[in-house]
Amino acid sequence: MTDEIAALADRVGHQFKDVTLLRRALTHGSQALAQGELGYERLEFLGDRVLGLVISDMLYHRFPAEEEGDLAVRLNALVRAETCATIARELNMGAALRMTKGEEKAGARDRGSILADACEAVIAALYLDGGMPAARAFVETCWGPKLEAMKAPPRDPKTILQEWAQAQKKGLPRYEAVGRTGPDHAPEFEIELTVSGLPAIVAKGPSKRMAEQAAAERMLKREGISS
Repeated sequence: MTDEIAALADRVGHQFKDVTLLRRALTHGSQALAQGELGYERLEFLGDRVLGLVISDMLYHRFPAEEEGDLAVRLNALVRAETCATIARELNMGAALRMTKGEEKAGARDRGSILADACEAVIAALYLDGGMPAARAFVETCWGPKLEAMKAPPRDPKTILQEWAQAQKKGLPRYEAVGRTGPDHAPEFEIELTVSGLPAIVAKGPSKRMAEQAAAERMLKREGISS
């Protein structure tokens, strides 16, 4: 284990029996391709499901009187890529990522989509190495304060903008993909948002959903629409 990976293991709070799991969870696709190794993609797939289950259980018990719809909104906010990336930054996970020099120079160590993927992969590594108790302990420690700070179910920018547009008799906002750049493992999507009677907004993001959210948030700020 490199010093950076060992330091991250300490911050995560788990003593790995199989350190190759953590190493793989921190291996970016560029490094995996260059070295003929396994990257974090399969672990990310598993970690996403483990995270969703643990957060769902936490919400179910923390908010016993809430309806399914409100719980779902809370869940989406807590497991989305932006939140996972925030957790990764709090743990300085970027410093431990294994990637090619080219990706590093391109700023991949602090790219939100990569940090989110690695965070989910680390959850899977914890689950495979220490079972659900290890994964749950990590999620409760890192996500617990964010869950408790969520006094009411959050409303995302797209929902707010849609409700405002309909109230103003402007119809539904339209999101159109107008561009895509970057390699397959680190794409960037460009979305144009139009609302009847208003100038269009263009925004970018590592996924279409995130680009749409960014566009909606920009329009809300530009038009002075309260969230």
